[in-house]
Amino acid sequence: MFIDVHMHAFHPKIADKVLNQLEDHYAIAPVGTGTVDDLIARLNQAHLDSAVVLTAATTPAQVIPANNWSLSIRREHPRLIPFGTIHPGFEGMEDELDRLERNGIKGLKFHPDFQGYRLDDPALYDVMEMIGDRFVCLFHVGDTLPPEDNPSCPKKLAQLRKVFPGPVMIAAHMGGYRHWEYALEHLAATDVLVDSSSTLAFVDDTLLLRLYRAFGSRRILFGSDYPLFDPGREIEQLARRLQLSTGELEAILGNAGDILIQHAVTARPKEQQHTKSC
Repeated sequence: MFIDVHMHAFHPKIADKVLNQLEDHYAIAPVGTGTVDDLIARLNQAHLDSAVVLTAATTPAQVIPANNWSLSIRREHPRLIPFGTIHPGFEGMEDELDRLERNGIKGLKFHPDFQGYRLDDPALYDVMEMIGDRFVCLFHVGDTLPPEDNPSCPKKLAQLRKVFPGPVMIAAHMGGYRHWEYALEHLAATDVLVDSSSTLAFVDDTLLLRLYRAFGSRRILFGSDYPLFDPGREIEQLARRLQLSTGELEAILGNAGDILIQHAVTARPKEQQHTKSC
């Protein structure tokens, strides 16, 4: 199954507002409308089977509405794989995690830079204790600030992985948007996976090849970051610039599906997990 592991879709009432916010922050003009219908149309054009649809609650009060949106996508569009969201400041975290798991949500999206916490925040560590290995955890990593000042960075994620070896962890943007040298330094030697989203437009061919050689076709998951970028164009660029063989490209496109299927088989029920006392 060929999957885009990093796409976003917004409720039609807020899609325009969110697109404007994204353009203001990243100085990138979105290519799509950010709606589910446009997302699915672009999946079809790119000959992809499915997509992971990501959302992130920027405040604790947004956790329930954001997760309700993800659950509605799961009900109405079984082809798509929505991830849930958490926020360290949200009360009732264990109940919400149980609700997501009970309703078939396979993963969680973390965006410290937009959500207002750091990857080394003790409150996030408390959340990770509750998560155990029940969910695939996809992290936004990196931005324009230097790593020590940025809420997320490859070094912080590497330390998080060291403390919590259980869940599947994916570092978006080839390990760190604008932090690619640090991704090579801190994440390449770990088992953290990376996705290819929001990378191709910002790295030259030399750095792209270094990233590919460091992580390899089995640890790189294809992601477009729609609506900022179009999945079909991103696939074409990835294959052309890295001169990928058919087998290498198919591995990258298929990795997310393999991981999600394997996680569904191996994830343990909550009552069988062992976590430290908080």
